[in-house]
Amino acid sequence: MKLISWNVNGLRACLQKGFLDFFQKQDADIFAIQESKLQPHQIELDLPGYYQYWHSAERKGYSGTAVFTKKKPLSVQYDFVEEEGNHPKEGRIITLEFVSFYFVTAYVPNSKEGLARLDYRIEWEAAMQRHLQRLNEKKPVIYTGDLNVAVEEIDLKNPKTNHFNPGFSDQERDQMRRLLSLGFVDTFRQLYPDRTAYSWWSYRFQSRAKDIGWRIDYFLVSQLLASQVKDSLIYSEVMGSDHCPIGLQIDLRD
Repeated sequence: MKLISWNVNGLRACLQKGFLDFFQKQDADIFAIQESKLQPHQIELDLPGYYQYWHSAERKGYSGTAVFTKKKPLSVQYDFVEEEGNHPKEGRIITLEFVSFYFVTAYVPNSKEGLARLDYRIEWEAAMQRHLQRLNEKKPVIYTGDLNVAVEEIDLKNPKTNHFNPGFSDQERDQMRRLLSLGFVDTFRQLYPDRTAYSWWSYRFQSRAKDIGWRIDYFLVSQLLASQVKDSLIYSEVMGSDHCPIGLQIDLRD
């Protein structure tokens, strides 16, 4: 199977910058996007052969996720279960159940400048970890999206100057390490432990041209699936957003 994830930072804008060309070329089994920044009625996206699942924020032009899949899932869940409390309606999570695995895409909340939203971010992360654990008790999980954290110093260009910035605070990094300790594998780092590669670049200071970036987009899989991963890809040459797409090739049939 080929899986793709891309924070498009506004799908309508990305469509003007080659989104469909990339989508059609990849011919992925499942294609997830984050930060769609639209309501479903604001777009008519013709993707022959794909079922479309959209989850939008109540606030217009903000957040939002979607999944396009060739095979119809057994079930679809949006957000967390009610037991996780009353989280803002920001369209951040879609969970698809297939016969042999769960596919989860997320746009993890940004902690904001000055870590103003860090407390909520940590609360959200704890809820997501419980969600993934519940799923993992039933069948293996593939978790992907813009997880908004660089875990280790190799995952961003300037770790020292960014130590207390959103996405590289000790608290956020500890949350990701905890998730990995619960039986999930960072597929890219498993295959390429020493490779420097980024998936997001600031629009400022010609960061992308200078490759001053961060790796904050991931494909994580349950430990049970780790040996079936054939490749974990970062399409750094693909433009259209401040993020580039990432991909997973896995020996998995459903």
